[in-house]
Amino acid sequence: MTLRSLLRAAVATALAAAFVATAAAAQDPRLGRLDPGTRPLVAVAIDSARAAGLPTEPLVQRALEGATKGAPGPLIVSAVQRLAADLGRAREALGPGTTPPELEAGAAALRAGAGPAVLTQLRRARRQTIAVPLAVLTDLVASGVPVDSAAAAVLALAARARDADLVEFRRAVERDIALGAPPTAATAAAAAAADARISQLNAGARENRPGRP
Repeated sequence: MTLRSLLRAAVATALAAAFVATAAAAQDPRLGRLDPGTRPLVAVAIDSARAAGLPTEPLVQRALEGATKGAPGPLIVSAVQRLAADLGRAREALGPGTTPPELEAGAAALRAGAGPAVLTQLRRARRQTIAVPLAVLTDLVASGVPVDSAAAAVLALAARARDADLVEFRRAVERDIALGAPPTAATAAAAAAADARISQLNAGARENRPGRP
């Protein structure tokens, strides 16, 4: 290959890279915060997720978080790709029709160590949205509760508990841990108290139901 051919090839490659980077920024102006080498790779991951029907906003936010923290480009790309993979795994476990908040919460639960089977069981156990139960599970693990204990407690409560009940349960666990209780014991005690409270509320609702003698 002649020098002139090499120069033409180099120019063509540079123009192609510039075009891809410009297209990526045009796709979502916020990606303009990424460096020119990182931007097109992140855009490819986002486009692939969009084509697969996965939510893309969490991916954009993950990339921007990396940019804000000054993370190296390859690390940002890897984080975005991992999150896209986790969102895909969450959808496989939760099934079609899963909402974006549920997928995002499911991906977080998977990263916390919950297996896909836990997500599937939770979907089957609860008629309403499971975004809050998944978030509670993830928060419990972050507080030091073993993932198996956290999953078992959330699964036991999910069928009857309201979102507010689950949030209160999480707060009780975190409070007891802060006071020195072992995480597993704190979870078991808070779950038992939450279950008793829910049973009492449900019994009262039945007693007050119109038409009862």
